[in-house]
Amino acid sequence: MTEQSFTPALGRLAPTRFYDGVVALTRERLWRGLTALYVAPRAGEEVVDVGCGTGSLAVLLGRVESGARIVGVDPDPEVLAVARRKAAAAGVEVDWRVGKGDALAELVGAGTADTVVSSLVLHQCALPVKRAVLASMAEALRPGGKLVIADYGLQRTRRMRLAFRMVQFADGVEDTRPNAEGILPELMARAGFREVREAEVVSTVTGSVSVYVARRG
Repeated sequence: MTEQSFTPALGRLAPTRFYDGVVALTRERLWRGLTALYVAPRAGEEVVDVGCGTGSLAVLLGRVESGARIVGVDPDPEVLAVARRKAAAAGVEVDWRVGKGDALAELVGAGTADTVVSSLVLHQCALPVKRAVLASMAEALRPGGKLVIADYGLQRTRRMRLAFRMVQFADGVEDTRPNAEGILPELMARAGFREVREAEVVSTVTGSVSVYVARRG
């Protein structure tokens, strides 16, 4: 973590303003589309995007179902400013909130969200923070609510492990290594989630991105 108490979107790789261009190189349209497919928002549901960044996923979810209430949470005001402009240009309404993923009950209320989703966030966090964020997600979800996480997961091949070194350079080896070793499903289960599964794996130039799906117990 930085002195800001959160890792900027691109870590130490590049300024935040380059985030969308860099992430586009990771087959973003594919894994974001798959993520939205598993979120499957419905009219009247509340979907909370944790660490929403520049808002690409939140805006996509709003396009998929305009009747859903989409809440975007991020600790970085700079990326939220980009997210607001992106949503306005797309004509999508999103409730943007400044805050961190380990304090969701304070931001959205305990047991209120139908779905919590997060993309490319947990790999940047130290292990205790990963645990705290997952616990916070469980607290924010209603009983039986859905969790969908798209992030760097187990790097199964030598090629993917080599590609993932770029991410480790940007975000630090210590924080990213647990993800590369496949720890997320275990952490999700320990946070009280059930039916945890790795639903998709997408190979990218920066390593493989997994889509994990679970339910709050």
